Amino acid sequence: MPRFAANLTLLFTEVPALQRPALAAQAGFDGVEILFPYEHSASDWERAIDGLPVALINTPPGDWASGDRGFAAVPGEERRFRDGFLRGAELATRLGAAHLHVMSGVAKGPMAEQCYLENLQWAAAQAPDLGLTLEPINPDDMPGYFLNDFDQAARILDDLALPNLGLQYDLWHAARIHGNAQTVWDRMKSRVTHVQVAGFPNRNEPGGGGFDLTGLCRELDEVDGEIWVSGEYRPARATVHGLFWLQALKGRGRPIGGAGA
Repeated sequence: MPRFAANLTLLFTEVPALQRPALAAQAGFDGVEILFPYEHSASDWERAIDGLPVALINTPPGDWASGDRGFAAVPGEERRFRDGFLRGAELATRLGAAHLHVMSGVAKGPMAEQCYLENLQWAAAQAPDLGLTLEPINPDDMPGYFLNDFDQAARILDDLALPNLGLQYDLWHAARIHGNAQTVWDRMKSRVTHVQVAGFPNRNEPGGGGFDLTGLCRELDEVDGEIWVSGEYRPARATVHGLFWLQALKGRGRPIGGAGA
């Protein structure tokens, strides 16, 4: 059964970050995801979310302005990755986050993959009760990012076979990387533990692009356990004026997306 989260990094940006959880709850979201919650203290976030579930946070990316995008696959940065991972895992646990997304970083080649595999095995052992995710990110939005293909992610997940490591399916990145997000979903859904949605091709409100969001949610209705569907998009106008997709999906009313949408 899916639950719906607001990505507070992109939604409700009309107000400061710590005011966004309250707006998300008022708008009908079941919870939130916070990509980079490290600019505020854990206690500040606890007060701000006020019991609202947290679906996901990311591991610390490093110095974003200097080009850092995490360190899990970056040879020679094992210490930075592990220190950052422990910080992220501690915060995720304190906030009750369902998932911690492990950012691979900018790297390439066999040494990077070996580093990635070893760091993922270490991370899964450090936080066995925390759901960890891998997210392929398209190279236009994040040049040089190591994990940039869903088939690559599936192979890594299958090779490691770690019980607390799953695939983060982002509709936007799936469409940008492979051209057809629906085909990617159909091939990868058995590995997916967290979903992010946006409209295509403009990354505004979810819907369109030939992807059947209503069908996706009906499939998730049949899945044992709980999977979050997070709105991670750039609102075309004030967030509250573009939540038709949330209302439709929660009510399973008229189809959102699909062929010809």
